[in-house]
Amino acid sequence: MMESPERGALMLVRFIAIALMGWAVAEFALYWVVCHHKNLPVEIFPCIFKSLPFLAGVVMLVKSRALAEWVSDKLDL
Repeated sequence: MMESPERGALMLVRFIAIALMGWAVAEFALYWVVCHHKNLPVEIFPCIFKSLPFLAGVVMLVKSRALAEWVSDKLDL
């Protein structure tokens, strides 16, 4: 069973991961809308670049327990 600081760190890690994923989706959607509005093609490099925070968020969600333990250890002084 996790202690309270570890649960808080886990919630923080999950919140940051979901925020990164939401930010990436919003950024990609805005890029697509602007390209569509200006009648420009959607290029692959900006799409890959804008998807990096989404991938980081997925990795953070997968490794959330290990990251939360690391954060909890760093905050215990």
